[in-house]
Amino acid sequence: MKSNRQMEHYVAPLEDTPLLATDALKEDQAPLSLWQDAWRQLRKRPLFIVAALLITLIVIVALFPGLFTQTAPDNNCQLADSQGGPRAGHPLGFTFQGCDVYARVIYGTRASVMVGVFSVICVLIIGVTLGALAGFFGGWVDVIIARLGDIFFALPIVLGALVVTQLPFFRDNKSVWTVIIVILLLGWPSMARITRAAVIEVRGADFITAARSLGVSNIQTLIRHVLPNALAPIIVLATMELGVFIVLEATLSFLGIGLPGSIMSWGNDIAAAQQQIRTNPSVLFYPAAALTLTVLSFIMLGDALRDALDPKSRQR
Repeated sequence: MKSNRQMEHYVAPLEDTPLLATDALKEDQAPLSLWQDAWRQLRKRPLFIVAALLITLIVIVALFPGLFTQTAPDNNCQLADSQGGPRAGHPLGFTFQGCDVYARVIYGTRASVMVGVFSVICVLIIGVTLGALAGFFGGWVDVIIARLGDIFFALPIVLGALVVTQLPFFRDNKSVWTVIIVILLLGWPSMARITRAAVIEVRGADFITAARSLGVSNIQTLIRHVLPNALAPIIVLATMELGVFIVLEATLSFLGIGLPGSIMSWGNDIAAAQQQIRTNPSVLFYPAAALTLTVLSFIMLGDALRDALDPKSRQR
């Protein structure tokens, strides 16, 4: 016969388990905001750290090129050094005109980065303003801005730049600022569309309804409550577009419709290196490598920001 013995179950005391520490809640600690939580995640990601270090280096080179080379690239071009190889003080060799390649790459950083940064700033001002108005007010305002953006979306950006730069004003006044204006004319619709979508998502929140019920005006509600909560996708897009605009400047300069040849930029150097691509391909490689590294840095930074600011991808 089987004996019906009562099985004893051992239950550990609650004090000896990690449950208390796991479930503990610090009531005196303020909850982390979106940006604080994003920063806590970003500083642990190698992708963000590498991208931030590279971008910091690029910005320092653009602001203080004299710290990295003592050679003035526009005053020390000697035909005797034409297509010369590397030597002491000139680690990357010389161009067809006898100019130092390393010095030109260093000093060309300023124009390329300047175009990218100021283009993003201008696109943010115009695109965010129009997109916020369209998304918040809707109606005929949304229809007009959306249809205007569709017109520019239908025009390829390089083809549009070819058309715009042939206008008398742009053709006769080539400079950094004219290139920025061209990029602004063709680049604002994407920023406006992202801003519109973010504002539409936020405007239906309960705190927006509460602000309106308290008598806050529409403009104040948009500026003080809606836009600050819609900044995450805007910042991510601006970071990525900065690299895109640097590439666009190089493309326009390569085609001869961007920066004038008197301004040192990576696009102009790549265009000038076409003649030596068979005899001295390194002259083309170095400015192209600098351009690629810069664009890659901003794309990596944008990817890291997107993952950190996206609530769906963040770990709870």
